[in-house]
Amino acid sequence: MTQAYTHQLRVRWAEVDAQGVVFNPNYLLYADVAGTEYFRHLGRDGLTVPDFLELYVVDAHISFKSPARYDDLIDCAIEPVRLGTSSFQLRFTITRAGELLTEITLTYVRAVDGQSTPLSDAFRALVAL
Repeated sequence: MTQAYTHQLRVRWAEVDAQGVVFNPNYLLYADVAGTEYFRHLGRDGLTVPDFLELYVVDAHISFKSPARYDDLIDCAIEPVRLGTSSFQLRFTITRAGELLTEITLTYVRAVDGQSTPLSDAFRALVAL
């Protein structure tokens, strides 16, 4: 079973808006960076399993609880929550010193030439729930 992984980030000045809080779309950027580090943590850099070059986010759900601000040190925990035939979901929980800031669920699908394609056995073993 694949375990959750946490990646730490620091909020940069360019990521905050005029109100001094992280501009909402940047949370998806945080999830993308943390997801990349999650797979690197599992021993894959994105080039060793062909699926990585064929994955697309097809659905994103974000729930904002509390804002992050400039220079905050935030933790982004990543956990696989569903593994289907050609798609999977990752849940991202973003916190600051234990305080829940944002929850994100991303659904990815593997597609080749625009067609949904089953995940490879190698990828399924990597993300096994």
